Amino acid sequence: MSTEIKEQEQIVIPDSLPLLPVRDVVIFPFMIVPLFVGREKSIGAVDMALAKDRLVFIAAQKDMTKEEPDVNDLYTTGTVGVVMRMLKLPDGRVKILVQGLSRAKIDKFLQEKPAYVVSIEKVKDVTVSQMTLEIEAMMRNVREQLEKLSSLGRVISPEIMMIIENIQDPGRLADLVASNLGLKVDDAQKLLEIIDPVKRLEKVNEYLVRELQVSTMQAKIQSQAKDEMDKSQREYFLREQMRAIKTELGEIEEISEEIDEIKKKIKKAKMPKDVEKEALKQADRLEMMHPDAAEATLIRTYLDWLVEIPWSKSTKDVLDIKKAKKILDEDHYDLEKIKDRILEYLAVRKLQEKIKGPILCFVGPPGVGKTSLGRSIARAMGRKFVRISLGGMRDEAEIRGHRRTYVGALPGRIIQGIKQAGTNNPVFMLDEVDKIGSDFRGDPSSALLEVLDPEQNFSFSDHYLNLQFDLSKVMFITTANLLDPIPSALKDRMEVIDLAGYTEEEKLEIAKKFIIERQLKEHGLNEKLIDLTDEAIKMIISQYTKEAGLRNLEREIASICRKVARKVAEGKKELANVTLKNLHEFLGISKFPPEDEQEADEIGVATGLAWTSVGGEILFIEATTMKGKGSLTLTGHLGDVMKESAHAALSYARSRAKELGLNTDFYKELDIHIHVPAGAIPKDGPSAGVTMATALISTLTKTPVSKDVAMTGEITLRGRVLPIGGLKEKALAALRANIKTIIVPERNKKDLEEIPKDIRKKMNFILVNHMDDVLKVALKKKPKIAPPPRRKPVKMTIKGRRTNAVAR
Repeated sequence: MSTEIKEQEQIVIPDSLPLLPVRDVVIFPFMIVPLFVGREKSIGAVDMALAKDRLVFIAAQKDMTKEEPDVNDLYTTGTVGVVMRMLKLPDGRVKILVQGLSRAKIDKFLQEKPAYVVSIEKVKDVTVSQMTLEIEAMMRNVREQLEKLSSLGRVISPEIMMIIENIQDPGRLADLVASNLGLKVDDAQKLLEIIDPVKRLEKVNEYLVRELQVSTMQAKIQSQAKDEMDKSQREYFLREQMRAIKTELGEIEEISEEIDEIKKKIKKAKMPKDVEKEALKQADRLEMMHPDAAEATLIRTYLDWLVEIPWSKSTKDVLDIKKAKKILDEDHYDLEKIKDRILEYLAVRKLQEKIKGPILCFVGPPGVGKTSLGRSIARAMGRKFVRISLGGMRDEAEIRGHRRTYVGALPGRIIQGIKQAGTNNPVFMLDEVDKIGSDFRGDPSSALLEVLDPEQNFSFSDHYLNLQFDLSKVMFITTANLLDPIPSALKDRMEVIDLAGYTEEEKLEIAKKFIIERQLKEHGLNEKLIDLTDEAIKMIISQYTKEAGLRNLEREIASICRKVARKVAEGKKELANVTLKNLHEFLGISKFPPEDEQEADEIGVATGLAWTSVGGEILFIEATTMKGKGSLTLTGHLGDVMKESAHAALSYARSRAKELGLNTDFYKELDIHIHVPAGAIPKDGPSAGVTMATALISTLTKTPVSKDVAMTGEITLRGRVLPIGGLKEKALAALRANIKTIIVPERNKKDLEEIPKDIRKKMNFILVNHMDDVLKVALKKKPKIAPPPRRKPVKMTIKGRRTNAVAR
């Protein structure tokens, strides 16, 4: 900026002028400043000024971000200025040079388009009649402080300083100093609105004092920074001298090369800033230690871990959904629910780059492919695969690591797995999460809460590293055989996906597509040397294995392959046909002969369905009565819940004695015995309630139970049938026993969707709500079950009046 003093009397200021709003500057009288004008109304105001007497009224905006200010967005006090020069720019803007003449106030707005035109009220400058010592001292103080400000680095041109030295008017001095201080718009506007020159000068003096304090502090900070830089340079120089001395003595070569190598690895590892800072700090400590010191070995090991952990190394996800689906289908048959979940994650990952890794929990019996599925998921996503087993783990330090104060301390299994993978986003499988223990060394399942929580694991802290590591990119998959042993807090953090057992048809397809091919390869055979028929494979599945998974099936096929391999090794290279007829020659007699089917409908024998960890089973529940005194005997190694179901069944039968055609006191003359074979196997659970009730009512009413019907459901005292679990496994068990009709609770209708369509087509599922509905289907000769009797009105007397009431 520069200032040019003109005599105000030479220019006559009219009563109305075009208005030029400015955003980030306040124009003072006698101030010359260049302005860039780009808004249409502002350009119109400049054109109007140039067309007349070149005069324009300049007012500052209250909100500089507003593009089109209205009447209320402008300060009313401004400056009348004259446009000295004008230059049109190629982008349509106009550059003007404006000099302020005098203060003025907006009286009213006369015009808004194409530019603002305002009526102004001129403000006369107040002149000081007599220069007092106080005013003289203040003017001198302002000049001195401005010189100090200039010496501290504030850029003020020498011409301005010269003009300031010669100005004798306090008001003009205040305006000139204010225009060169770079004040905020609000502060500058307050100065502009002060008419009294002495008060204006006092305000300028306040601003000068504040600016001087800020500049002094700034200079102090810069001086400290320079001192620090000088200190660093001095230390560097002294270290170089020390290095030279040690080199001459032959003490530095080995340790120096080692430290340099470590620091190169630290830089190459691309660690987060706080991790890199700690690593360099430990490297500097190692440099100052004697190479044979005990702590030096600990620091070396610690630094090795830091540089080998993949802090920033990631694998790129394969986001081709079709390709990923093809890989999943190649490795596993069926399991559509899990495959869909993985493909959904990849689809979201394709649309949103930064998402947290899912935490899945595969729950199912042994051998259904939980672990191999994790490996397949990693291959489909193009990620590394890491697996650790949590079975029997009791020490919390196995998860979080040991503190470095202990001898032989190491990071936890999580960080070890990440290092083993070599990337920070592997598929990390935690096997047997339901078999974690706990003792005086801590609870590993509680330590896993941080690992498996997407809201916390982005800053997982291992005790050995004592630094935060981001686990949010890792896809964690846990496996379990049972869900119940998993603590509820840990279960809540995982997305549980059930893997039920395979059907016979599914096992057949898996054996043909995967198992046989793998076993032939492992035993050095090919399809020209061995041929297993579908009937033989089905026989192996049904009579040589009893499992929900595939492990024993693979063992039996491997046993066949070994026998064929022996024959080939002995020189007999003809094709070995394994059929239904000669299967016993390879595997011996069947290990699990089929359950003898009931030849006829029997009284007191009902077919129930049970869930086990290896799949579903059928149970023949037997009931019989004898003359006695009303005792109930329960045998078959039953648990408490199953015993309670038997008592509930008896209570239901007693409550419906009339409807079932029984004497109401039948139980007083009979002993009832309920037995569930086989007696050596423990059994428990509520789902046998309807089966016990059916067998009991069958023997009481002497009505046979249909041998072609199996049932499952919990019973209440009022005969309601409640839902159960494991319906898919139970349905498969019934199908294996050649039972096609199953009675299931109505509230289990939703679970039928989990059963494969081909199985649903072969079976007839009858949905029931009440025990009466069960009896209508299960009992061969249906007893006449009458509805509950209608309650007869009884006469009662209330306060001398007779009335009818229903007995309740």
